[in-house]
Amino acid sequence: MNLRANFDRSAPSPMVVSRPPINPVTRLLYGVGSLAFGIKDNGFNVLLLLYYNQVMGLSAQLVGAIAMVALLLDAFIDPIIGHVSDRWRSTWGRRHPFMYVAAVPAGLTYFLLWNAPSNWSHAALATYLLVTIIVVRSFLALYEIPSSALAAELSDDYDVRTSLLSYRTFFAWFGGVSMAFVTFIVFLRPDSDHPVGQLNPDGYANYGVVASVIMCVAIFVSAAGTQRQIPWLQQPGRKAGGLVAALREMAGSFSNRAFLVLLAAGVCSAMAAGIQITLSTYFNTYFWGFNSDQLSVLMLGVLVASILGAVAAPRLSRRFGKKRSAIALWLLSIVFYYCPFVLRLSDSFPANGSPLLLPILLVTITISLTLIVSSSILTASMLADVSEESELSTGRRSEGLFFSANTFAQKCVSGVGLFASGMVLTLVHFPEGAVPGQVSEEVLRDLALAALPIQATLYLLSIGLIAVFPITRAAHEANLARLASRGSAAARPASQQSSHGN
Repeated sequence: MNLRANFDRSAPSPMVVSRPPINPVTRLLYGVGSLAFGIKDNGFNVLLLLYYNQVMGLSAQLVGAIAMVALLLDAFIDPIIGHVSDRWRSTWGRRHPFMYVAAVPAGLTYFLLWNAPSNWSHAALATYLLVTIIVVRSFLALYEIPSSALAAELSDDYDVRTSLLSYRTFFAWFGGVSMAFVTFIVFLRPDSDHPVGQLNPDGYANYGVVASVIMCVAIFVSAAGTQRQIPWLQQPGRKAGGLVAALREMAGSFSNRAFLVLLAAGVCSAMAAGIQITLSTYFNTYFWGFNSDQLSVLMLGVLVASILGAVAAPRLSRRFGKKRSAIALWLLSIVFYYCPFVLRLSDSFPANGSPLLLPILLVTITISLTLIVSSSILTASMLADVSEESELSTGRRSEGLFFSANTFAQKCVSGVGLFASGMVLTLVHFPEGAVPGQVSEEVLRDLALAALPIQATLYLLSIGLIAVFPITRAAHEANLARLASRGSAAARPASQQSSHGN
């Protein structure tokens, strides 16, 4: 098979004599773009249900159903973006044109999401929410999929990829957590009309303005920061083919066993995380009885976790490998997250209002999320390693297609999370417009007993799937050697620089 027929090296500029290194500055600029996805994801997971249910008056079940409809559309939109990005030819490479185009529309539509018309009927408001969610997520995917696919192109080194994705994951968490912290401490403040800050509609509008601007700027900075790498990134060969050929190529790439294992694992863990994150505001506000100031303290714990998790992941990858580390981290994270709930339900935990409650939960949440962040980085890096194995069997580089599936799995966090959380809240008859301290203990207990077993089952399914992932460090290096022996190394310029900045 002549791999050059499918992939050619972009001719570097005559003014450039060697490829710019993949150093910490490049990794930093690459990661900054994830601020946009992190802010969007955190907004969807932590604030969206609370805003449209408790503030705007839509039922939790309806908000969840709208999120699921949008998720079903994402299942078609995201792979198309990934495939088109893989096959795109331009002087700016395969990825950067999409990244630049997405910046302004992504920010603008996110602003609209948090400025919903207050005088519309429920039917009109539901339609507004559906259309806005679809457009926001589509434009974010137009940036996120090509950008995340760059991790597999910037380096083929087993550990450097983990480092790149550590920066990316850190900024995603940092963006989401920082905006949540600012939102709870600055925007969602009580006033004379809204004694509970989380129910203040003006706060959500102000959040939308700031968040949308940061998202737009972050995308531009990341795209510009990685632009000088374009001459050394791979370009697809000129290949004729219509819709049928494109579908055949997509099916061939998606049939990779290692990819299917990670996709299933990612969807399961994302659904579990979606329920966990979406209901976290409900649990923190009503189950644990925290006010907005205390919620902001918990956000600081999440910020610390994002830093520790990003630092730990590359070290664990080098010491123990990605798969073994990811499995151990997921298992430990479950233990630390569930302990406070189990102890509270068995009447063995400090009561609400106790001075011990916030410090204990801050420690357990920080540890649990540190483990989750590290394991998420490692599983994303495992997905990057699928690229070479797929190339061996198909002769094509399909990073965009593979990471479109990863983006879809992440959207399951908000999509399935909102839907399942809405169903759970409806099942336990959680009241709308609920006042903290006035929701019955029976309802709160039912909420925990309904949500926690579902989360645990999904997490354990994900761990079982990761356990059968076939690509280890040795297997990855063997794949690189086989590609080199086929004469593809010259057509794969990223591998020439795999050790830069290591």
